[in-house]
Amino acid sequence: MMLMKAPVAEDVPGAKISLDKALPMDFFENISISEVCSMELRLEQLKFPSDTNIILGQSHFIKTVEDLYEALVNTVPGIKFGLAFCEASGPCLVRKEGTDNELVECAVENMLRLGAGHSFLIVMRNSFPINVLNAVKDCREVVSIFCATANPVQVILAKTEQGSGILGVIDGNSPQGIELDTDITNRKKFLRDIGYKR
Repeated sequence: MMLMKAPVAEDVPGAKISLDKALPMDFFENISISEVCSMELRLEQLKFPSDTNIILGQSHFIKTVEDLYEALVNTVPGIKFGLAFCEASGPCLVRKEGTDNELVECAVENMLRLGAGHSFLIVMRNSFPINVLNAVKDCREVVSIFCATANPVQVILAKTEQGSGILGVIDGNSPQGIELDTDITNRKKFLRDIGYKR
């Protein structure tokens, strides 16, 4: 089977992303060269306060905004959060909800930069993804979750003439080694110190 190198795309700020894996030649059979060259890959850094956690996901219907709002407030009473959802048809607006104006604006600003249809971002304070993630995933409109974290997040996007889509995320940093017995002891102690284990 013939192999062909995947195209290289330039990031908007000037960084370069290369797909260095060889692809089967039949991958390109139904794609013209102009279509391949018109796709741009870029990285976007999510920006959110250091005392917050985020959930980035994909959904499929405008009803997402109200249903996720209800899922969050019914799971953690008094939860502080902002939610933004990129509509993918019709007026294509960034829809928003939440219980905290600062966090709503934070979610909206991030989603305006991502511009990926049918994606959503929840930014929460004084609660954690572990408290709400099952409720979010149980929402009928939610298709998938890309990440749930307090780490720095880079979002890998593909952009075409039609729009943008999320290919994946880089959540935090790469591993620096393998845990030793002392690390295992510290991990178990930490979970008990914060009340998640007895």
